[in-house]
Amino acid sequence: MKAHTKETQAAISPENAVNLLKEGNKRFQTNNAVERILLDQVLDTSTGQYPFATILSCIDSRVSSELIFDQGIGDIFSARVAGNIVNEDILGSMEFACKLAGTKVIVVLGHTACGAVKGACDNAELGNLTKLISKIKPAVEAVTEPTDLSLRNSSNIGFVNTVAEKNVHLTIDNIRTQSTVLKEMEDENAIKIVGAMYDIHTGLVTFY
Repeated sequence: MKAHTKETQAAISPENAVNLLKEGNKRFQTNNAVERILLDQVLDTSTGQYPFATILSCIDSRVSSELIFDQGIGDIFSARVAGNIVNEDILGSMEFACKLAGTKVIVVLGHTACGAVKGACDNAELGNLTKLISKIKPAVEAVTEPTDLSLRNSSNIGFVNTVAEKNVHLTIDNIRTQSTVLKEMEDENAIKIVGAMYDIHTGLVTFY
């Protein structure tokens, strides 16, 4: 399979971009990956790159966007940080990816049993991680159930996963409020900004 060109990228709508990712995840789940010669794609992209999607995901070793969406070299921009949160550096990277490099969708991808989310639920503190976790705590506070404090921690995986989903939605809100570039592109239907969750047990990505 060849890498994307300027022409194939231009022909992809934001809706098509989401569908391409959904189709790729289905292939991943059924162990039916597209045959690629990656070194050929290295050559294809040596003079330019034309990815169709930007994916913000966690650094978790089980959640590689290229693998779980069955994408090759030059297909997607992959931004990774614990807890899939945003800051000015990630926002700037997304603005480059969409406005200058032409991607058609931003996916904020959370996942089940997220360690960073567990840390936020437990009020963990460790060096610079403390500040990162503070960006996830609004999601913890936004999940009102259960009210029993003994159940609002990492031992309650249902609570953890609900917080992870809420964190995806809050991250999308932050993208829209903190980047006028991306908000304007979305309002003009030049891109879509969507959320999704990856299930580490099944390999399924559920889009919101």
